[in-house]
Amino acid sequence: MPDSKPDLTFNKDGICSACQAYESRQLIDWGARQRELETLLSKFRSKDGYWDCVIPVSGGKDSTYQVVKMLEFGMNPLCVTATTCDFSEIGHRNVENLKRLGVDHIQVSPNPITRAKLNRIGLMEVGDISWPEHVGIFTIPVRVAINYGIHLIIWGENSQNEYGGPTIAQTRNILDRAWLEEFGGLLGLRVGDLAEVYGIARGHLNPYGYPSEQELATAEISGLFLGHYLPWDGLTNFLLSQASGFESMPVRVEGSMVSYENVDNYQTGIHDYFKYLKFGFARATDLACLHVRRNRISRLEALEIIKRVDGRFPSTYLGKSLGEILSPLNVTIEEFMDICDRFTNHNIFRTNASGQLVRREDGSPELISNSV
Repeated sequence: MPDSKPDLTFNKDGICSACQAYESRQLIDWGARQRELETLLSKFRSKDGYWDCVIPVSGGKDSTYQVVKMLEFGMNPLCVTATTCDFSEIGHRNVENLKRLGVDHIQVSPNPITRAKLNRIGLMEVGDISWPEHVGIFTIPVRVAINYGIHLIIWGENSQNEYGGPTIAQTRNILDRAWLEEFGGLLGLRVGDLAEVYGIARGHLNPYGYPSEQELATAEISGLFLGHYLPWDGLTNFLLSQASGFESMPVRVEGSMVSYENVDNYQTGIHDYFKYLKFGFARATDLACLHVRRNRISRLEALEIIKRVDGRFPSTYLGKSLGEILSPLNVTIEEFMDICDRFTNHNIFRTNASGQLVRREDGSPELISNSV
């Protein structure tokens, strides 16, 4: 992992906080953690057949895994999909498959006109086309839980533990307002400012507002990270989900190194590309590091994979063209290129004698170094 990653720290031996967090997992008594989870679930398990937990589900392999595990533990979940901004066909099929596992399901689709405006605002203001999705996946399931009187939400992994972050955040087993505001992808763009600054009707922002402290206290909502109690691994989650009908892509996903990650949203390729422009790494680096930590590939093999596939210009994603993806936002490819340049960190990419970015054959900028 490069030191340009936000919140990542390194110890005196040059080992990043993500690797340190993974190594600390080897010291965990996972049997005891599972018993702790079983005890916790027993306090919430329904005795009258009513839903006893909410599981946020996206059509991805991790949320399918969460559903499979909760059914194994004898829970009766209400699954909630906060529809992704540009829901893919394979994402639709995976949600339908998830229902067939034997669960009740609610899909909340925020106003598409407002969401397209928020996609455009997110892209132009903070360099994140998926900003409304990143907010909605954390707010909508909580609102559903409150509305239906369900007191437990089953989240997946704590990203600060899996990918590296502040020590105190890595060890959290719950997701609350404080975690959301710091790590939930707001990027300084506050929901409360959107109506006043951008003229969006407050009534159209309801899906993106996190419940008040009073609402949360009255509803007595608990949200836990399943990865705190069960050893979390994306590949294992995929294999177990695949055995339950989850569908991956037939080929490697663009900008990634696998075929089973981020298959539910056509905009994800743009999101990952901006991560590369800002910080010099993207999804393939994240995945390669996960596999290196688990001794599935060597560090040298990971670097070779990253050089080949990471941070490539998103001309297509899941087979859909860039122009098609940008069209609902009223953003042309020329405008998109200008926005890309505005968010590119020139300190980490090569420039020529005239100060212009040196680009790879696909048009993406070339890192000063990606072999350290």
